[in-house]
Amino acid sequence: MVTRITEITADGSHTLYIPEMDEHYHSVNGAVQESRHVFIEAGLHQVKKEKIRIVEIGFGTGLNALLTWVDTANERDREIEYYAVERYPLPLEVVRTLNYGGKVCPGKEELFPALHTAPWDKPVVLSDRFMLHKMQGDSHTILLPDRIDLVYFDAFAPDKQPEMWTREIFHTLYHHMADGGILTTYCAKGSVRRMMKETGYAVERIPGPPGKREMLRATKKEKG
Repeated sequence: MVTRITEITADGSHTLYIPEMDEHYHSVNGAVQESRHVFIEAGLHQVKKEKIRIVEIGFGTGLNALLTWVDTANERDREIEYYAVERYPLPLEVVRTLNYGGKVCPGKEELFPALHTAPWDKPVVLSDRFMLHKMQGDSHTILLPDRIDLVYFDAFAPDKQPEMWTREIFHTLYHHMADGGILTTYCAKGSVRRMMKETGYAVERIPGPPGKREMLRATKKEKG
């Protein structure tokens, strides 16, 4: 059984720590500010479409989904289809220890547990502009949707979960992405960047969140 310990990060938001892996789910320098920087600002805000199809690799705590839902609630012209892949969903008793509702959407704290109580493996309309489809399974073999506009690649670090950082998985995502689609990740390792470039992405190193100098943003090249 995996042990998960709830910890406070530098911005006051929680993360989970797994002693067996010596790994945190989010940056100890600030869980919410990391996710906003890497996935919302560097990812979602760069997609100039009214209807956006997102795939998250590593649903985890649901923080990225919550930030996306709340951000979309403030954008009248945006609709989100959010597909989240997770092999090992968190138990609800662990989810209840996290303070993301109060930190991200005070006054609407019920949004956070709604993400986790939504059934798996079927689309669920959570609001008029946000659809969630949680997919339980292995990211290497699960059937992904086509025409993906944005990928949140949020697996554990390559040295902790190397099987998630392979040329094969980046190729699969590339194949399912729309032209001009964007992939963002907190990781900035040279080996990961090279795999993305070999797959066909245009890859850029951009400033990372607090405590991390760089991150990666990859774009599927438009067909000429």
